[in-house]
Amino acid sequence: MSVNILSAAKRMGQHSNWTLSNLKMQKILYLAHMFYMGEHSGEPLVSGYFEAWDLGPVHPGLYHEVKIYGAKPVRNIFHRISDVIDDDIVKYLDYSVDSLSKYTGAELVAITHWKEGAWHLNYRPGIRGIQIPNKDILNEYKCRIQRAEERERGNSE
Repeated sequence: MSVNILSAAKRMGQHSNWTLSNLKMQKILYLAHMFYMGEHSGEPLVSGYFEAWDLGPVHPGLYHEVKIYGAKPVRNIFHRISDVIDDDIVKYLDYSVDSLSKYTGAELVAITHWKEGAWHLNYRPGIRGIQIPNKDILNEYKCRIQRAEERERGNSE
């Protein structure tokens, strides 16, 4: 069962003490969504969809809510958004913030611009509105895991 994108963003904001910019929130949510799908038989983490924008995957529903902050940290504008999220999803979101917020926005953009990833497959320069299908995001997860396993095998030989 996926969670509303704004509820997920609210949780991430709370957990980060409201230090995440729109860009960082978008990229962390995308990566969390990808890994969640990969670890939960393709079940999406968040509702809605991501699109392939110039700076990587963007969830338009979240973007339009928080774009007023520009590059500054997103503040709590989610007062009417439910705090009720499954405990497992809360843990997943918290872990994602803890492990990924140390990266700069530029580093997160580079991670999501991976040449074998879903964003790269669907991106068309300067065009917004191109959805990144969840099947492509799930395939990106599988490809990333395969590459990691190959690297690990190469290091152990």
